[in-house]
Amino acid sequence: MSGPAPDAGRHGLVRRLRGRADRTAGAFADRLRSGELGSLPVLLSLASIWIIFVSLNEKFLSPRNLSNLSVDIVGTGMIAVGIVFVLLLGEIDLSVGSVSGLAAAVFAVLNVQHGMAEGLAVVVAVVMGTAIGALHGFFLAKVGVPAFVVTLAGLLGWNGLMLWILGASGTVNLDDEGLVALLTGHYFHDVAVAYGVAALGVAGYLLVALKDARRRVAAGVPSRTPAGIAARTAALAVVVFAAAFVLNRFQGLPLALLVFMVVLVGLDYVLRRTTYGRMIFALGGGVEAARRAGLAVAWIRISVFMVSGTMAAVGGLFLASRVTSASQASGGGNLLMNAIAAAVIGGTSLFGGRGRVWSALLGVLVIQSIASGVALLGIQAAVQFMITGGVLLVAVVIDALSRRAQKAHGRV
Repeated sequence: MSGPAPDAGRHGLVRRLRGRADRTAGAFADRLRSGELGSLPVLLSLASIWIIFVSLNEKFLSPRNLSNLSVDIVGTGMIAVGIVFVLLLGEIDLSVGSVSGLAAAVFAVLNVQHGMAEGLAVVVAVVMGTAIGALHGFFLAKVGVPAFVVTLAGLLGWNGLMLWILGASGTVNLDDEGLVALLTGHYFHDVAVAYGVAALGVAGYLLVALKDARRRVAAGVPSRTPAGIAARTAALAVVVFAAAFVLNRFQGLPLALLVFMVVLVGLDYVLRRTTYGRMIFALGGGVEAARRAGLAVAWIRISVFMVSGTMAAVGGLFLASRVTSASQASGGGNLLMNAIAAAVIGGTSLFGGRGRVWSALLGVLVIQSIASGVALLGIQAAVQFMITGGVLLVAVVIDALSRRAQKAHGRV
């Protein structure tokens, strides 16, 4: 007996592939209709912003500008990461700008004026941010003061303390060759470093995705297909290796960007793959339900504000590193609004219970891309604020419509 005809086998394979593609497309369409948009809106916004600015000035995508952009996002991005944690609870932290400025001032005064070792001064500044976050969380969780009021008081009070610490001079210059200055001033010039980090990131993502798929299959719940995992891995590889190529054409991989990526990966793991992270999402989904489930609501709230305070202090040190000084302007200006806007634009819901750490990266990329493009074109800063405000409004509208669609489909 002869086997099946080759044409029949090929046609069967084509039909199976088409059927799988149709099911994938149908599932994607269902997610869109139900309001599960993921990172699609912010990615489309970022692509549109880049296309517009590069069409107006080709230097926008030059290795120098993109390398500077990768460093400029880190300070605000660190603060936005802490905001993501707070927003997941449906709360707000208005003090992060002042806390970041205070951390920079404390470090500068201890190190420069009092001769404390840089490493110890960094620890003191960061621990101070953690303690401030714990204080805010205590008034919210134990006393019952709304987060808006507590952190608004913090915005004013910590800014006043920063001014008092800086004293009459108002500015303390940092050592250009010191530890903090090197946070944003050091680059890995060896091209192997950038490509090696890119390869490590892609390999790590692939291993985690395969492990997660096996775990979900064993549990009998839907999981990504091997083809889907391969497609996502390939897309990630294109992005990160292209980034490595561009960075190597200027000065190499910035230390600041590497630290930021490590922090994002670590905190993403905490949120998505630990019991603590699941408790944060549960509490953000509903306080009463979380309390009835036996969660330590007060402790979770306090700890989340501790994360926010810590990340604000870390972001303040990176911002001070960028200008190698701490001054009365530290933590001021539009820093607070940019940090909150970055988290929201990146896809973190204002209603709580939905968002990812990577939202901070995507959102701050959008905001800083607008600032970079406006600066290259020589346009007034007022235009930057108007564009950023418009993007923020669109993000909030999408968030509200998405939540409405999820309620209509019974997913909230």
